Amino acid sequence: MEAVLAFGDELAKTGFVSDLLIAGSLASGDYVAGVSDLDLVAVTDGAVDETVLASLHRPWDHLNLGCVYVSPGADVGARHPTWTHGMLVRRILSGITRAELVTFGRTVFGRAPGELFPAMTADDIRAAGRAELTGYWAWAARRPWMFADPVIADLSLTSMARGRHVLRTGTLLTKSDAVDRAAAPPWLISQLRARRHGGTEPSPRLRTAWISWRDARRTTRMAR
Repeated sequence: MEAVLAFGDELAKTGFVSDLLIAGSLASGDYVAGVSDLDLVAVTDGAVDETVLASLHRPWDHLNLGCVYVSPGADVGARHPTWTHGMLVRRILSGITRAELVTFGRTVFGRAPGELFPAMTADDIRAAGRAELTGYWAWAARRPWMFADPVIADLSLTSMARGRHVLRTGTLLTKSDAVDRAAAPPWLISQLRARRHGGTEPSPRLRTAWISWRDARRTTRMAR
């Protein structure tokens, strides 16, 4: 949290950000140092200087600190400047991130999330979860070779568990809780849990890829 506050101090000096919010695992209380990303959302007040953003973000890349820069009043489907994994891209502010903000989001400076984003019902959250499953993850499920990457395989297993939970309940599930609900055998769940808490115990690469891809294909089909 100290790093986020320090980053917020620097961001406030740019003059084009009015509010900085925390989403993701840091906001939900599920943050694991060295494992979790830092997911931030900034509300802009004027034109964004992308050169300034790049120079401001690079010193924090070792913390996996990412931030979406959202224009007030922008359409839900609008693409916003987004710093992620060491580069500036343009992405939408996903429905799941919006749900995180209005459910348990925190303010670094500026207004509270509920003053900036409308409340979401259980059906709204279900729709956001379905969009995640039928968007990126359905695309990934058509590319089974992607799951040979252990990072993608782990992320998919927890994302599918979170997606099924959202569709069933209309509420959010943390990544740590999702590990125990992954559609995987006990030995793999144990290894996932260890990695979630910073361990380095590997899983059999091809066997894990098969389990993860099969789960993604089944869950994304169900979501459609």
